[in-house]
Amino acid sequence: MTAEIAGLDARFALAKSMAEEAGQLAYDYFLKRETLVIETKRDAHDVVSIADRNVETLIRDKIAAVFPDDGVLGEEHGLLDGTSGFTWVLDPIDGTTPFVNGMPNWCVSIAVVYAEKPVIGVIHSPCHQEIYAAATGRGATLNGKPLRLDGTRTIRNAVTGLGANDQVKPGEMGAIVERLLSNGGNFMRNGSGALMIAYVAAGRLVGYYEPYMHAWDCLGGYCLVTEAGGWTLPFPARGEALTHWAPVLAAAPSAVDDLLKVAQLDRAAA
Repeated sequence: MTAEIAGLDARFALAKSMAEEAGQLAYDYFLKRETLVIETKRDAHDVVSIADRNVETLIRDKIAAVFPDDGVLGEEHGLLDGTSGFTWVLDPIDGTTPFVNGMPNWCVSIAVVYAEKPVIGVIHSPCHQEIYAAATGRGATLNGKPLRLDGTRTIRNAVTGLGANDQVKPGEMGAIVERLLSNGGNFMRNGSGALMIAYVAAGRLVGYYEPYMHAWDCLGGYCLVTEAGGWTLPFPARGEALTHWAPVLAAAPSAVDDLLKVAQLDRAAA
């Protein structure tokens, strides 16, 4: 992947402006969350509200007005194929459970995929007034400040983020935690995988692992981590494969081998 992708900068500018506007809309809903009708999806912890749907619609409408030939995949409204080679991947509110329960650990995540790689990633955390932004060859920033990962950080002197959902068996997750702790690590989970991957790019977490994750939860963060000098487990980012689950791992370079062992993944196979 080279930095000279025609149309990249225009889409990057749009992604940043949309993330800011969408984040404000989501935050307005957050302030009146007691009025929202909450629905469940697969289980009681997988929830959605009108806020999720309306924030995604806002983003989709803006993309259609500027880049009508681009594809769009969103958590709430599915996949719309495009012809330009660019596909936007959206999570309007990642961390809906914290959102509806009044906790600040949620975000708007916007990614753009080109040639099967995430080439733009913008994550807005409105409650923290933070915007993470990255594009291929342009680096990663947090509120405009460049991000670059520290090569001395490992699972033993930093914290790892872990995620799980109803696709992960309790025993499987317990074994992952046991392997991490046995190797001198520690972990946290804040309810938003996208935000925790952004924290990897910012150096707040040394890595993030989740056995089953969707593209809209991870690809924005993947671009951030890559541009900050980190490593990500490849995600199948082509056509219908974008709609499927896959294991997700993002890490600082010095933590990759340890976290691959914790996850029982093979770097060569990745």
